[in-house]
Amino acid sequence: MTDLAMFSLSDEHKMIQNAARDFAQKEILPIAAEFDESGDFPSATIKKMGALGFMGLEIPEAYGGAGMDTLAYVLALEEICKADASHGVIMSVNNSLYCHGILKFGTEEQKKKFVTPIASGKAIGAYSLTEPQSGSDAGTMKSRAVRDGDHFVLNGRKSWVTSGPVADYFVVFMMSDPAKKQKGVSAFLVEGNTPGLTRGKKEPKLGIRASATSELIFEDCHVPAENMLGKEGEGFKIAMTVLDAGRIGIATQALGIAEAAYEAARRYAVEREAFGQPIGQFQGTGFKIADMKTRIEASRLLIYNAAMAKEKSKKDGSRYSLEASMAKLFASETAMYATHQAVQIHGGMGYSKELPVERYFRDAKITEIYEGTSEIQRHVISRSELGFK
Repeated sequence: MTDLAMFSLSDEHKMIQNAARDFAQKEILPIAAEFDESGDFPSATIKKMGALGFMGLEIPEAYGGAGMDTLAYVLALEEICKADASHGVIMSVNNSLYCHGILKFGTEEQKKKFVTPIASGKAIGAYSLTEPQSGSDAGTMKSRAVRDGDHFVLNGRKSWVTSGPVADYFVVFMMSDPAKKQKGVSAFLVEGNTPGLTRGKKEPKLGIRASATSELIFEDCHVPAENMLGKEGEGFKIAMTVLDAGRIGIATQALGIAEAAYEAARRYAVEREAFGQPIGQFQGTGFKIADMKTRIEASRLLIYNAAMAKEKSKKDGSRYSLEASMAKLFASETAMYATHQAVQIHGGMGYSKELPVERYFRDAKITEIYEGTSEIQRHVISRSELGFK
């Protein structure tokens, strides 16, 4: 990667970046194709990532994390995703969608109980907002949380839960006051072995196949009232706040995928010859390389900018929705562009599973969809710029 002058990396940043790159290239890259083919969850390497601190990079040391900043998290995640996007999204969900919300809105007891085992890599966390008929429009959520003494009884079906089949703990959003629509959503911390919670079907996905995704089914699932995250009715605010952090992670995932595709295409453009010269000498190929490189570096700047905005938020509570959405939008569309061009440059070999570029292409698509589609990102950005609430 380019060491961009406006972002000076500290020795600590370089250390975590190098450690992540070394681990990803030696431990993850050799098994990526195998796990993509089988769809199995890569438990062994995820545990190793936990032992190295990657599963809780931004989490304070008091709760089992590495206590580093957002830029360190982005640098490490980028290297993991270059090797395999599936490992990357598992890492991203643990750090952002799961731990971030509990750290920001949870009680001290909740942080100790629900963050520490996740940040230390001893357990897996997951985030559950989406339902079969409810995605970005949380006000149409069908699941229900009803107060029953010192418990809430949860009923409903959640979908597209990353790490759902294997997670030990969940942040779950359910409607506690349907009349209030979005303002009636509440958040709950649910242990994976709670009676009344079952894991539904594992989704057969186009890409990120080693990242287990499933439904969650709640049938009279009793959760202690003390496990409510934040206050009753604050769920939608919590979900949107957490998604700001998650979008930086998905933008970084997209960057890693794009870089891997670009590097493969660049090598091939030099090695492959046609009509007596390397195909990179032809303008049709060379211009593709130029555009890929430019979009990747622009994506990196947007991601680093969003990371800095998140760090500022830790100090003054400011929102960074705009920066996160711009980074996620541009980086995800860059990933699709770069992987498409990489396949094209490779020609028939790009369509073959013998090379990883077809996997990069399949993995890239989801970055335009989850944690807010590109359309939702444009909605967030435009309303911010136009002054609409």
